[in-house]
Amino acid sequence: MREIFAGMPWWVKWVAVPLIALVVFGGLIASVAAFVIGLLFKLLIFVALVGGLVFVVRKFMASSGSRSDW
Repeated sequence: MREIFAGMPWWVKWVAVPLIALVVFGGLIASVAAFVIGLLFKLLIFVALVGGLVFVVRKFMASSGSRSDW
């Protein structure tokens, strides 16, 4: 592979080949990126919901515990 690129100009190695790779694999790259971003978004929602649930349960337990002290 190095022998093939050795005689090529710099713009073939650093511009043309990456552009061809983006054209060929662009859909795959976009779908993988969308999957990862969607997964991170769902993970963020999950963490926020679990944190909210823990907060509400602790608030409820603290308020019910103080009522029994009367």
